[in-house]
Amino acid sequence: MGKRVCMFVWNHFTNDARVLRECTALSQTNYMVDLICIADPKNKELPFYEEINPNFKVYRVKRYPDLLLHLQRGYRMLSKFKIVGLFIWVYLLLSFPAVLIPVSVLLFLLLKTKTRVIWIRGTIFLRMISRGLWKNYDIYHSNDLNTLLQGFICSKVRLKKRTFIYDSHEVQTSRTGYDSRIYGFLEAVLINRIDAMIVENHTRAKYNEELYGFYPYVVYNYPEIQREDGNDHPFLQQQLGLAENEKILLYQGGIQTGRGLEKLIQAAPFFKEGTLVFIGDGRLKADLKRMVDQMDLHHRVKFIPKVPLTELPKYTRNAYLGFQVLNNVCFNHYSASSNKLFEYMMSGVPIIACSFPEIKKVVEGEGIGLCIDSHDPLSIAAGVNYLLGSDVEYQNMKIRCAVAKEKYNWTNEKVNFLNVYSSTKK
Repeated sequence: MGKRVCMFVWNHFTNDARVLRECTALSQTNYMVDLICIADPKNKELPFYEEINPNFKVYRVKRYPDLLLHLQRGYRMLSKFKIVGLFIWVYLLLSFPAVLIPVSVLLFLLLKTKTRVIWIRGTIFLRMISRGLWKNYDIYHSNDLNTLLQGFICSKVRLKKRTFIYDSHEVQTSRTGYDSRIYGFLEAVLINRIDAMIVENHTRAKYNEELYGFYPYVVYNYPEIQREDGNDHPFLQQQLGLAENEKILLYQGGIQTGRGLEKLIQAAPFFKEGTLVFIGDGRLKADLKRMVDQMDLHHRVKFIPKVPLTELPKYTRNAYLGFQVLNNVCFNHYSASSNKLFEYMMSGVPIIACSFPEIKKVVEGEGIGLCIDSHDPLSIAAGVNYLLGSDVEYQNMKIRCAVAKEKYNWTNEKVNFLNVYSSTKK
């Protein structure tokens, strides 16, 4: 029997391509992998347990504490019968003030303040640790900072300490949404207690070396190689009610801040032709739709919800070009070599991209697109219009995409990933 691996990830594991590839690669190489992630109460069809293959199983821990759910049901019941509920509450408060006053304060904290968030995340954290200690694992693997402590605790509380791998998909000390110093402090405290660290590219590895004094393993986030099946065109145009020959100018991925998505909408009126399409979901989506309303661009800009990973290539192959226009709002963005860049490449879709080092190295080095100033809508529009008006160069870029995907793919890169495991065997 191969070694047992316990891997943690802080999401529902429905669209995490990198973690799926890593777990699959291990399971196909005589490792027994259990992935611990989080259940999604909004998705009743998502199971708490899945068997991806005989060596790869997924365990989802409950998201919400049972007590919180009971309290919320009681609160909703009282709210439904407002006058009666208020009368009962006031009566009890006057009758038993010594009990009801602290209980009322506690309920307010648990249901209406950030204490609720801490409570939810704390119980997820404890459930992950409990599940991680459930079996006699040989290796623990934490994906990103939000599961680093879980992996550390599970790997070190044993009588015989287990191998602990930290797989950092982002730059945790310079990342949007991670402004508190506690994140950097937590990573700095635990970083010298891991057995191996993985980062996404060499730019980030050098940053890590300057910060912590060692050069981690590098495993690029390349996708599985894709082959066209000839049955996809013009699938996306039909779904959106567009002409079959309409050029799709595509962004796919999370709809989040710092990704230059507002700039794309601002650039859209200057595109000579084509429809700008966003595939994905995120906090910024409502703001982008309001921008489209205000600029009266419904005929030029379309939105599609997030689609399953297995279906995404069918959408991507319908695009004329793809966007990767991160803004330089943090080192995490500046140093990125994001998955969507290579997804466009796999589908033979030329790319309009930001001029950041890892992205520029691929886009210009392989001749598969143009790098522009991602902070300037007019620069984005100029790049788009060049590809729209340069058919010969555009077709050459598509040909070079076909060549480049034989190099930048998971079949090749997973060798580096598996070498991390073979190098850390105890």
